[in-house]
Amino acid sequence: MGQLILLSIIASIISVVLIIPLSGKVSKGKLTVKQRGILGATVIIISFICVFSFVYISKIDVHWTIFLYGLPVAALVGAIFAVGVEQKVKSAIVLVSIIAVTYFLSAPFWNAAEKYDSAAMVEEVEIAPFDETKTPASVPPKFVKNKMKKAFGQVPNTSFYELGNLQIQRVNGQYVYIAPVEFSSLFKWFNGKTTPGYFTMSATDSSDNPKFIEYDMTYVPSAFLNKNLERHMRLQYPTLIFYGEPQLEVDDDGKPYYIRSYGEFISARNGFDVKGVVLVDAATGSSEKIPLEDVPAFVDGAVSPEAVSLQNSYYGNYVHGYWNSMFGKRDVKLPSDEGTEANVSPIFTESGEMYYFTDFTSPKEGVDSMLGYSLTNARTGEATYYTGNLEESYMDSQGALDIISKKFIEKEWEGEMPILYNFYGEASWLTAVLDSNGFLQNYFIVSAANPEISAYASTPNEALKAYKTALSKGSSTVDGSSSAEEAKTQGKVERVYKERVGDYTLVSFLLETGENFIVSSEVVPLAVYLEQGDTVYVTFYATGEQFQPVKEVTISGLRTH
Repeated sequence: MGQLILLSIIASIISVVLIIPLSGKVSKGKLTVKQRGILGATVIIISFICVFSFVYISKIDVHWTIFLYGLPVAALVGAIFAVGVEQKVKSAIVLVSIIAVTYFLSAPFWNAAEKYDSAAMVEEVEIAPFDETKTPASVPPKFVKNKMKKAFGQVPNTSFYELGNLQIQRVNGQYVYIAPVEFSSLFKWFNGKTTPGYFTMSATDSSDNPKFIEYDMTYVPSAFLNKNLERHMRLQYPTLIFYGEPQLEVDDDGKPYYIRSYGEFISARNGFDVKGVVLVDAATGSSEKIPLEDVPAFVDGAVSPEAVSLQNSYYGNYVHGYWNSMFGKRDVKLPSDEGTEANVSPIFTESGEMYYFTDFTSPKEGVDSMLGYSLTNARTGEATYYTGNLEESYMDSQGALDIISKKFIEKEWEGEMPILYNFYGEASWLTAVLDSNGFLQNYFIVSAANPEISAYASTPNEALKAYKTALSKGSSTVDGSSSAEEAKTQGKVERVYKERVGDYTLVSFLLETGENFIVSSEVVPLAVYLEQGDTVYVTFYATGEQFQPVKEVTISGLRTH
């Protein structure tokens, strides 16, 4: 608050200098000292109230560049009242400030190259293969929000509150969604003063139920006056440039904090380059400005999804400047708008780091081929652009969603949160499928290069198992790690388990050697006859998984004629 008051006073003094004739001379005579004193005091008071109120209400930054837009007006008023040399000086200030404002407003037309350079990405071909023994964080936020709303009865004084925005993060090694409880109106805030806590739910297990964590929070987005989170941040740091909405993060002890990304303009009050976060204790309001390199370990999303989306736009659109992005569009690639947060989707690597995923497509209408995809580190802002196998044409996220819509057209189910993974060496879209009420029905996996190869099941791991089978009978090679080799073995079958998956039977069997295998009757039709005690000769892919995929299996003594 103190900084804002000081800056408002400085702005008021500048206004007095520009508006009140310093010499006291005006076109109709000369002002007395008393008249100048009254006018000066009036201008200071009005300017102070206007500047302070505008910043307080709008929560805009008071970076010095913001005052440039008011400079021509104040100087023009001063030039009208002044005479002689003073009038000429103030007229010159009007002209210079108008030129400066024009320069600022025209920035988008000439700083595209700077924006592109600020969004520079390392280029690679393909992401690393996914470890299929893990479970991807694939529970869609829409489904989570539905479950949290149904669990809202856990909140005391329920009528006072509503569910806030979801945020995915890693807490104590587990991937979870966090959603704060927010005030539902000004009246509720006036009576409640604090919100009672937040919800948490697994981001990998759709059968998990939301849990309400009690923790009184005073500084939240839905509060008012000085307790409003964004206003509190602005009053603490009036000159900082913020970009993106505040996000809730909790540490491993469950203590809630709000973070918001800050940074710098690319040039002339235009564009944004993230530099760090402001961290606010949701209970006490204690605030800290932290550079990206010093962000605490529990903060996963230091770079806001809005900032990443902006960076993707710079990288995709401005490869050859602004005008090319509008007309010629040579080498332009458009970032997808299918993400779950500001057009990007947060995902986690096997090491627990959070990245934002975005695929890029052609600006040409009616084309659903993907030109590449990016992963941006949510803590550092460093990004990698993946071109994919240039010898193949990859389907973009919208194409994957269209396939799901057609697959379940009678049930009117839709896909949400498509993410590209490297499953068994194959670029593949994993998408959650929701019904018309927003409830999760299954997980759908489809090859980006061969859309005819797809599978679905009730869990991501079951869908992976079915997808492995689909890949085995297609033109693709299931290798699990992009380096698996074919191997052979033989032995007696100790256990057999068969389950129906679609039109085929999935056969899992254990040999006396302790090895487990899995094969579909679509790949080996005679596998349906496999029984305990049979001796088999197996050709398989040595993926190192618990159940290794079979290429061929021969049952000793089985008559086929």
